[in-house]
Amino acid sequence: MESLSSISTSLPCGRAWVGSIIDKYYPADNKLRWILITHSTLVMKRAVSICDAHPELKMDRQFIIEAAMLHDIGIFRCNAPGIECFGTEPYICHGLIGGKIMRAEGYPRHARVCERHTGAGLTKNEIISQNLPLPHQDFLPETLEEKLICYADKFYSKTHPEREKSYDKALKSVAKFGEAGAKRFKEWTALFEPENVKN
Repeated sequence: MESLSSISTSLPCGRAWVGSIIDKYYPADNKLRWILITHSTLVMKRAVSICDAHPELKMDRQFIIEAAMLHDIGIFRCNAPGIECFGTEPYICHGLIGGKIMRAEGYPRHARVCERHTGAGLTKNEIISQNLPLPHQDFLPETLEEKLICYADKFYSKTHPEREKSYDKALKSVAKFGEAGAKRFKEWTALFEPENVKN
């Protein structure tokens, strides 16, 4: 398993507090910590690569690094034994849980990324129509950084965190929440990775 210390050496400086938060909630050097760090690092690297490829979008690179590493901080409180999570909450609540954690830690901007990365974001109508155990409100990425991290996240699962999904599989993962989410994902593709746009 790759430790946080070995991963952090390849990241830009100025993120020691991110490692401290991960250490606080994932103190044991176990498979869950490996899943979280492996997944989050791959999401971060893809998001940063896209950020670097689009200077015209003027995105906040340091924030992208931090928020991508923390977007799944709430998974440990969920019941998802397939990815070593033995909590009690439904897995779909992990973003909301992560948002509460990050707000309590004093990082409301990072909390928004946690809350808004499920699927391609979720609307109030999608939550109600699918009877999802979430508050009846919109959880949609709004800033470019929120959209980018949500987009990059779809290419990596936590079941097989080391594998990159194809574009079609990434699209399929958001389509399960509804056609509106798939449409948002395609719009982000055109913005961030137009080479993946299919006619």
